[in-house]
Amino acid sequence: MEYKALVRCRMSREKKKKQKIIRTIAVTSGKGGVGKTNVVANLAVSLTHTGKKVLIMDADLGLSNIDVLFGIAPEFNIGHVLDGDKELSDVIVPGPKDVWILPASSGIEEMTHLNEFQKLRLIDEFEKLDIDIDYLLIDTGAGVSSNVAFFCVAAQQIIIVVSPEPTSITDAYALIKILANKYSEKEFHILVNSARDSLEAQQVFRRLSSVAERFLNISLDYFGFIPQDENIPKAVRMQSAAVTAFPSSIASRGFMEMARKINMMKDFPVKGGIQFFFGNLFGVNDNVTV
Repeated sequence: MEYKALVRCRMSREKKKKQKIIRTIAVTSGKGGVGKTNVVANLAVSLTHTGKKVLIMDADLGLSNIDVLFGIAPEFNIGHVLDGDKELSDVIVPGPKDVWILPASSGIEEMTHLNEFQKLRLIDEFEKLDIDIDYLLIDTGAGVSSNVAFFCVAAQQIIIVVSPEPTSITDAYALIKILANKYSEKEFHILVNSARDSLEAQQVFRRLSSVAERFLNISLDYFGFIPQDENIPKAVRMQSAAVTAFPSSIASRGFMEMARKINMMKDFPVKGGIQFFFGNLFGVNDNVTV
């Protein structure tokens, strides 16, 4: 009860504040195992260190990870919302500092492919949600599923996490190809994770960028890299973000640099609030200037 009371109390205070522009970023990857969820968790905490408030949506709907990484055991998840049993305000839980978390379900295969009714249910729920945040970070599933495409297209910006492994580069290109050819996405920010150094990260980016420019006729944006750091797995075992557990580590410094880059991004479409997140995909907000 105390946990729920904290959520309600924080939300009631937030509702009194003036609505502001919320920036939505989908963080995705072509394959699993590249550290995407870890990147999301650390970027979220890093953004709070710059004075921002962040909501993480765990959009890997059939395989929840964000709550585990933060050591949180939520009573409800987005599956309860999609089933009509709960509202988003019942499901969202407070994380570290100024981070909120919308947890996913785990081990429920039906959640891996949202139907149209479930997507519309999410639209309705986000329209009702009133919470003071600066960023919505969407931790998508890995790969090229319909859910991944749904959340990437709905977001204002897309960050693709890729590692130096050849399979990661190949699968990242496959994801970019689908989003570009089928959904007309043209802007992608590439974040290289677990690189030995800046040189290796830039080599990974050049390999991916040259293929995309040659065969898809699009230019990718090099967003930066997170260096290999033995403190990352240590933080995972501690169920904490590395920027919290090891703030002076080289990876933590990399995450803070990425947070500063996000704050400096100027090309976010202008949208009035979190209720426009899903409307961007369905066209229900066509009257909004972007």
